[in-house]
Amino acid sequence: QVQVVESGGDLVQPGGSLRLSCEGSGFTFSSYVVCWYRQASGKERELIARISKTGAVASYVDSVKGRFTISRNQNTVYLQMNSLKPEDTAVYYCKVSANSGDFWGQGTPVTVSS
Repeated sequence: QVQVVESGGDLVQPGGSLRLSCEGSGFTFSSYVVCWYRQASGKERELIARISKTGAVASYVDSVKGRFTISRNQNTVYLQMNSLKPEDTAVYYCKVSANSGDFWGQGTPVTVSS
C-alpha cells in the first residue's frame, strides 16, 4: 500500500529550528516530485516548498525563502526550518506527486510560541 508519513513537528520558541521528515513506502519514492504544504488554523493549505525528482531543483514560497531548506535522499524528504516565527505555526503536510495521483501524509503540527 502506498503510504506517506511526516514526522518531526513540535513546540519551538521563536528563532528556533526544527527538521521535518517525510518518508514514503509502497512506491518508488525517488521517482516523484515532493512538496511540503502547511495549513494554519482557519486558513487554506499553502504550498511552501518543492523538490525535483533528483533533488537538484528546489523552490520555495517567498515567506520561507532563506529560512527553510528542502532536501531528499533515496527514502526521505526533509524540511529544515530555521529562524522560526509565530506565523509559521501550522500543520505541515508532505505530498508525493505520483503518475497515478497525489499521495498525502497525515500532517505533523508545528507550534512556534514563547
